[in-house]
Amino acid sequence: MSAGKTVAIIGAGPVGLAAAAHLLERGMMPVVLESGPEAGHAVRQWEHVQLFSPWDYNVDRAAARLLAPTGWNSPDPQVYPTGGELLAQYLVPLATRTPLKDVIRTSSRVTAVSRVGFDKARTRGREAAPFEIRYQNGKGPEILRADAVIDASGTWASPNPAGANGLPAIGEREAQAKIAYGMPDVVGKDRGRYAGKIVAVLGAGHSAIGTLTELATLARQVPGTRPIWLLRGNDPAKAFGGGANDKLAARGELGTHFASLVASGEVQVEAEFSVSAISPSDGRLRIATSSACCGRSVVADELVIATGFRPDLSFLGEIRLRLDPAIEAPVALAPLIDPNEHSCGTVRPHGARELQQDDPGFYLAGMKSYGRAPTFLMITGYEQVRSIAADIAGDKEAAERVELELPETGVCTRGGVEGGTAASGCCGGPAPADIDACCSDDAITKAAGRSGCGC
Repeated sequence: MSAGKTVAIIGAGPVGLAAAAHLLERGMMPVVLESGPEAGHAVRQWEHVQLFSPWDYNVDRAAARLLAPTGWNSPDPQVYPTGGELLAQYLVPLATRTPLKDVIRTSSRVTAVSRVGFDKARTRGREAAPFEIRYQNGKGPEILRADAVIDASGTWASPNPAGANGLPAIGEREAQAKIAYGMPDVVGKDRGRYAGKIVAVLGAGHSAIGTLTELATLARQVPGTRPIWLLRGNDPAKAFGGGANDKLAARGELGTHFASLVASGEVQVEAEFSVSAISPSDGRLRIATSSACCGRSVVADELVIATGFRPDLSFLGEIRLRLDPAIEAPVALAPLIDPNEHSCGTVRPHGARELQQDDPGFYLAGMKSYGRAPTFLMITGYEQVRSIAADIAGDKEAAERVELELPETGVCTRGGVEGGTAASGCCGGPAPADIDACCSDDAITKAAGRSGCGC
């Protein structure tokens, strides 16, 4: 059933390349459209960051099988790579030394996806029509037709703004010269920008606490460097994670170390700080909160906004999507990852069934499939595209099969990391002391012989 099928993959990041590897193994023709000049372009923006998961979780099995004949040396599965090492030791060889080199089209930004001869409103005969993917490259507009589409374009290019209401804070756009998004390299290539400066960091996830940790290191090296943590919630401890109970040791260690920085006063904490406005102030930024505490503000030289990301859906206007209205993830996946309900960080394996959209043959995968939700692991994306490739090939049994066991975080919370009602040990309360589980419901799930957080 799969012979001769052409599948368009949007994005040549780790998950997009894994999708192409699985499709090739099943005799299909992937075409990977990457907006950047090279595969792994988004990873290059955070190559200084150490991943929370070891190599064992960051190499896709089908990709490894493609790499094996090239003489590729598999990295030590227990070592935690940086983004740069992920590129040099895995993504670049995969994109340049295997058959994938012939199916990747770089500098090709997708601008629209539809079905040939069908607008969004027309139904009869729609499923039989191929997809039409329009993209821009150096030669001008191009058109690709495909039997299926996997959108693995990620969310890196669309960070959330500073405003707690989901909108840019008043003055945010005008202050762009002093604002960075995500996780700048504060002790490396961006050192000159932050050394000796007062730097405010907004956010409560791993990017925020990682940046604050690096700023604390910089403060010990360069006098005058002062990190300020702007936290929308009221309890800093909710961002510290599971510590020694986290099965991903690097992630647990980061939270534990950051907790010590907060306790020692090396990181100034401004809790219940919902940014409403950003304005110039004698060459610096005045960052004001919208809280009931009238007139509360922080003055800083630089602002790092690490409030997560959101999917870019602008080029999918003619595709029939079924997304959760809150977090913009596929409706079957959303209840598992909604940070309003829990932030366990471990989601049960899922695949084609949860990710296929109302236009048959169109799938969301990778970080984009999580919409606005955090805590995505690369290995989750690899399992997604393994299942999707099987589904496109007509192998429904393989598409439904679970081939992944995820590590536990060691902590769960109801109400999300920044939620005011969050309580440690969510989902039925804390687990019994003699059971290795993050909460009561997780203990029940494990007792039944299933893996993954039961929240």
